[in-house]
Amino acid sequence: MTFGRRLHEAVAARGPLCAGIDPHPGLLADWGLPDSPDGLERFALLAAEVLAPEVAILKPQSAFFERHGAAGVGVLEQVVATCREAGCLVLLDVKRGDIGSTSQAYADAYLDPRSPLAADAVTVSPYLGFGSLDPFLDTAERHDAGVFVLALTSNPEGPQFQRARTADGRGVGATVLAEVAARNAGADPLGSVGVVVGATIAPGDEWGEDLAVGGPILAPGVGAQGATLEDVRRVFGDAARHVLPSSSREILGAGPSAEALRAAVRRAAAQARELQG
Repeated sequence: MTFGRRLHEAVAARGPLCAGIDPHPGLLADWGLPDSPDGLERFALLAAEVLAPEVAILKPQSAFFERHGAAGVGVLEQVVATCREAGCLVLLDVKRGDIGSTSQAYADAYLDPRSPLAADAVTVSPYLGFGSLDPFLDTAERHDAGVFVLALTSNPEGPQFQRARTADGRGVGATVLAEVAARNAGADPLGSVGVVVGATIAPGDEWGEDLAVGGPILAPGVGAQGATLEDVRRVFGDAARHVLPSSSREILGAGPSAEALRAAVRRAAAQARELQG
């Protein structure tokens, strides 16, 4: 079963919310935990155990695990396994982008089932050229995994590249969206190649941006970063039904109580379900 179909069925069952697991040092401190591999493990495994049964897809941020070295990567492997045991898809937020054999090595690390870090999908950057993503896209297709391509991000530096004009007059971000749409052509019910578009972005016709890419749209920024579900409807229009609103700090800030954490993710999930109506 393709990632697109598995995601479609998971969202139908659990709603479109994508909950993040971002073990930021500040959140560890808020939970009364040390900024150490032990604190990381206690934080991340509790979050995974509570959140995974509630949502269709969880998004661990790899960097916050990697900063603890080999022990942190070991915790990340446990988080992936815990999520899968609960029937939750895992989108590993790594934002990798490279070329040739190096790109293939990253793809093998995150998408090949033989790897202890293998997830259901990963985030990647296309800004070495969309063709540089071929190892990720081909490996994902081979293993029925997914890839989410950065397209229009909400960081203030993003437009310098993403809205620069190409030779045909379109914005670079619009070109990325078009490439993803081409990859998803004919997929039913949902393509396995998604895009990342910030929930606070204001797409404009002048850039040639069409957000209907035939695959899922990860929309970071909901909650603590200020975006609301109304922003999602405004930004994505008819494509909102394929949006996975992503929230991490607003949910994780309810910890360390498992009960409070569960209540927070259920509230966020209930709100996100309104996009399906």
